[in-house]
Amino acid sequence: MTRRWSGDWAQPSGSGPAEVDVLIPTRNRPAELAVTLAGLAAQDGPDFSVVISDQSTDVPSWNHPAAEAMVRVLQAQGRTVRLLRHLPARGLAEQRHFLLGEAAAPLVLFLDDDVWLEPDMLVRLTAALEASGAGFVGAAVQGLSYLSDRRPEEQQPFQLWEDGRVQPERIRRGGPGFSRWTLHNAANLAHVASGLGIPTGDWQLYRIAWVGACVLYDRRALLACGGFGFWDQLPAGHAGEDVAAQWRVMERFGGAGMVPSGAVHLESPTTVSDRTADAAELLLGADGQDAPLSKPPQRRR
Repeated sequence: MTRRWSGDWAQPSGSGPAEVDVLIPTRNRPAELAVTLAGLAAQDGPDFSVVISDQSTDVPSWNHPAAEAMVRVLQAQGRTVRLLRHLPARGLAEQRHFLLGEAAAPLVLFLDDDVWLEPDMLVRLTAALEASGAGFVGAAVQGLSYLSDRRPEEQQPFQLWEDGRVQPERIRRGGPGFSRWTLHNAANLAHVASGLGIPTGDWQLYRIAWVGACVLYDRRALLACGGFGFWDQLPAGHAGEDVAAQWRVMERFGGAGMVPSGAVHLESPTTVSDRTADAAELLLGADGQDAPLSKPPQRRR
């Protein structure tokens, strides 16, 4: 049921897990978090709850009038919103591992704290995931400041899953399919979508290298592949933890991107300053040969 501004607010029902748990890691981004929550408050469905895990250096990101207002809106709509402080920070993978452990819904949406969603995004993502039979479907975030910057050479790897059914495939750095990463630069996917003539509210699925910032998983599939439990095999200063998790899920269950995306990147400066280690390369290696995990890198805590 569509939940619009009407003054007839519901109260949280407490009637068990929602269909989707939206998991938001955040750090030092009060304004961006408010915009992200505003996008969620405008969703037409399905039933979802929100879990925010904050690792800000001072006050949590939700301690801001705009973010607080959006939390109240979601709660007044009957959404469960959980605000958690999770410290000390041990890296991106551990933050995602913690959030996944807080989830109970059959579907989990990992949503970064600097992404605004079009109002029908959760409806389209959940429908696309169900239709695909995959372990996850992602919506690549679009940098709309790049709408005038067309990069046809970076769009060349675009390829639809023609029958809509996603098949497992193995992706590694430098191997087949890895070149698709350029699809998600700038506003490339928005330019691709404009030429496909997809009716409003519909979608198509395409082959990816990975998707960042807005990814809907079948929670059981993600857990079956270990989730982000590899966090303690990485140094705290890392990036690419979502790539490592997605490549494992893709190999067993398949994964896809959804076009049109409907996820807009706020283009704020990153809060992740230490990206010393590439998690996917450390854990899975390159060119098809998985890296050994028996001797993990030294952890920094």
